[in-house]
Amino acid sequence: MNYEKQTWRVIEHPPAKGAWNMAVDEAILESVYSGDSRPTLRLYAWQPACLSLGHAQPYSEVNTKALAANGWELVRRPTGGRAILHVDELTYAVIAPEREPRVKGGILESYLRLSQALIESLRLLGLSPQAEEKESLSKKGKPNPVCFEVPSNYEITANGKKLIGSAQARRKEGILQHGTLPLYGDLARIITALQFPNETAKSSAKGRLLAHATTVENELGQVITWKQASLAVQQAFSKVLNLDLEPENLTEKEIERAEALQKNKYGHSSWTERI
Repeated sequence: MNYEKQTWRVIEHPPAKGAWNMAVDEAILESVYSGDSRPTLRLYAWQPACLSLGHAQPYSEVNTKALAANGWELVRRPTGGRAILHVDELTYAVIAPEREPRVKGGILESYLRLSQALIESLRLLGLSPQAEEKESLSKKGKPNPVCFEVPSNYEITANGKKLIGSAQARRKEGILQHGTLPLYGDLARIITALQFPNETAKSSAKGRLLAHATTVENELGQVITWKQASLAVQQAFSKVLNLDLEPENLTEKEIERAEALQKNKYGHSSWTERI
């Protein structure tokens, strides 16, 4: 699809706490809707490691003792999907008003457009990604708490294994799509942070996860840094979506709003433990 040239801002953020990361995404969404900010591509990371739950995922699936023992944090995302352990990864967020041609239409339609840029970013890193339609286990009546355990419809894969997991929230303010690209490390660490009925179920979940998910390092045989991945994503979005990406920082208004959201929503048990 051909797009008219458009200018978006790009924000690269250093690693931050999970509640802050989610608060910033929502603050940008509000700012873009009000017209105070341009459509935004945000690239960030997490410190310390953080388990994020999907919007409607039960808090009871979390092993809180294991989280505390590992020094990991917990947050609930504004988007759907299942649990993700954010560590050793690049996270991206696309935030734009509904009228923006690159995200207009339904969830799947807009996701497929953005996925073309994500796929190109992986090609630039030397991978051979695909975006194949797959039926998830959850649709077969076998729910699982782990996001990367099985590729769902149109997730981006490499050699048949899930590589980028994404989720989208559509509101009157516009569209927020964010997702993760695991760069390296042991994907099975997330199993420690979740509840399972017994050790057999836990071991089975670990096996399925490692059979169906992968990292950039596993596919390339070398470590790609966060900065290398960030540059590839920016180059791909510029090329595929015909964008001029201008580096910027959060506005003072966005910072103020993000601080309030961190305190009253994403960093508060009334949101994190609400289900």
